[in-house]
Amino acid sequence: MVTVTEANLNYMGSITIDEDLMDAAGLIAGEKVQVVNNNNGERFETYVIRGERGSGCICLNGAAARKVLVGDTVIIISYALMDFEEARSFKPKVVFPKNNRL
Repeated sequence: MVTVTEANLNYMGSITIDEDLMDAAGLIAGEKVQVVNNNNGERFETYVIRGERGSGCICLNGAAARKVLVGDTVIIISYALMDFEEARSFKPKVVFPKNNRL
C-alpha cells in the first residue's frame, strides 16, 4: 500500500515508482501491474517505469491519472506465471512502506 504523490495526465501512460520500492517489491521497469485504488474502488492495469530512488514517488501517468487523486492509497499488484510445483513453494513479496519510503 502506497500513497499517490502525483498524477500526470500529459504523459503517455504508466506508473512511476520510486526505485527503492521497486527493488523491495521485486518489480522491474516495463512490468505489467494492476493498481487498485482503495479510495474510489478503481482497478486498472498499466506498466512500471523507474522513479527517482529515495523520492517516495508514486505517479500515475496518462489515462491512469484520471483514476486517482493525489493522496489516494493504492495497492500495486504484480502477477507471475509458474508451474504447479514452483507455485507451491513461491513466497510473494509484500511491502508496506511508511510515507512511501522503506
